[in-house]
Amino acid sequence: MIDDRNERGEKHDPWTQGPEVSRNEARAGGPEGEPEAMMADEDAEALRERQRLEQTAMMGRWIDGVLVEQRRSRRWKLFFRFLFAALIVASLSVTFYGLLAGPAAVGGAAGPHLGVVEVSGVIEAEGTASAERINAGLRRAWEAEASEAVVLHINSPGGSPVQSQRIFDEVMRLRGEGDKPIIAVIEDIGASGAYYLAAGADEIIAAPASLVGSIGVIYSGFGFREAIEELGVERRVYTAGDNKAFLDPFSDVTPEQREFWQSVLDSTHDQFIAAVREGRGERLADDETLFSGLVWSGEQALELGLVDSLGSLDTLARERLSERRLHDYTPRLDPFKRLSRQFGRVAMEWLGLPRAESPVRYQLP
Repeated sequence: MIDDRNERGEKHDPWTQGPEVSRNEARAGGPEGEPEAMMADEDAEALRERQRLEQTAMMGRWIDGVLVEQRRSRRWKLFFRFLFAALIVASLSVTFYGLLAGPAAVGGAAGPHLGVVEVSGVIEAEGTASAERINAGLRRAWEAEASEAVVLHINSPGGSPVQSQRIFDEVMRLRGEGDKPIIAVIEDIGASGAYYLAAGADEIIAAPASLVGSIGVIYSGFGFREAIEELGVERRVYTAGDNKAFLDPFSDVTPEQREFWQSVLDSTHDQFIAAVREGRGERLADDETLFSGLVWSGEQALELGLVDSLGSLDTLARERLSERRLHDYTPRLDPFKRLSRQFGRVAMEWLGLPRAESPVRYQLP
């Protein structure tokens, strides 16, 4: 039949004129497997689509993570900016409060009271017990009309000879005007330079267990010459002047240099003794150990004439006033200045730079 159609010139159609195929053969793909190839193509396309979707999802998760990290970073930046701003505001508030409240202390508190000036810690130019700060407090308490007496409230082991001398001179100057008494009250310790300035007061009060005295001068250091020789270290110091480096801990001290340095200490000690004699006068006992650098308890100091009575700031207030009223005239500390000084001191110690203070001290070791 096919041959007859071909003979008549009719066109051959493979879909309608090909060999008959059963349903099972068609489902199986036939002898050439064309439907299987189509299914393979469809599976590959689905795989590519699934990979594309997974990549898109992964990219989405990465973008979400970046956005979360950016938001977190932004929150921390805002937090630190707010904290920094809060610190600035708080510091400015403290500074303005000190500036505005400081002059109010000059006028004094209302009603009769004791004008207290705190001498706490080591006496030195860059410390809390500097001559500039203590003398300013003394003048404030002295000028306050309602203050019945000026009280030096002392709790200090001493310190710089120059700072102690400056405070002593100011106490003696005010004492000479004679308008009101100046009383030194020693708490735990009032030794060396702290006793130096207390000696200028009209009266000294100490607790029975207070440490008082130590009228002497000290310089302390170390000698490391043999140590660096053992380590094989060469010390290089260049000076103009034969004795410029005689206090260097890595150099020898000649007998002449030792004698000279002792004369400096003796001269400074004589200044201390003269000041104590000027301030205390005939109240001092005739005892050779008074100026030997020894330190005594308050009870012993009373017997030696170093103090006038035993007591405390509370007992003094009750004796002088019907009602215990104290007013602190010590100038407030600038927090920025104090912080910068502490930072500078630590930095100098770490860098090994010399500090601007005298090696000679009116201070307990």
